[in-house]
Amino acid sequence: MDSTTPRIRPMTLADCDRVSEIRIRGWQSAYKGLVPQSYLDGLSVAEEAERQRARFSAQNTDGVANLVAEQDGEIVGWAAHGPYRDGEVRTADAELYAIYVDPDRLGSGIGRGLLEESTARCAPGHSRMYLWVLKENTRARRFYELAGFRADGAEEPFEVDGVAVPEVRYVRGLPR
Repeated sequence: MDSTTPRIRPMTLADCDRVSEIRIRGWQSAYKGLVPQSYLDGLSVAEEAERQRARFSAQNTDGVANLVAEQDGEIVGWAAHGPYRDGEVRTADAELYAIYVDPDRLGSGIGRGLLEESTARCAPGHSRMYLWVLKENTRARRFYELAGFRADGAEEPFEVDGVAVPEVRYVRGLPR
């Protein structure tokens, strides 16, 4: 593996600060103009890191897996996947809960590597993978479509600071 290929590995507790920074900067970059700017400006890396550590430290028995992408010794991306959530019910399908790449490294293959690793890890036990994406997030939608995901017609209301930002559901079959 050369230095341009990200190494994908399971996330550790020590990764929580950097993952939180990537997630918050990812929100602030990807969702600019899609959600209220006041909300994006109010996001806190420190608060997100606290939440990440609390979630990560708890005994994780719900099947959620967190992966990080490392390049040249630095964490540059994060993805989380697990059982599909239909409301409060976990189903037999898989779901990509989140995928974020350091905004300075978008378009470098890091997101693709994380997505490929997540789908590969889910394939043995699941026939499909779902994900939700903001309806107006055309860059992310194009990324998922290039990876074989398709919108299946389901939409879900999502509200940020009183503003509706609907999400659409995507699905892709997983190889057996």
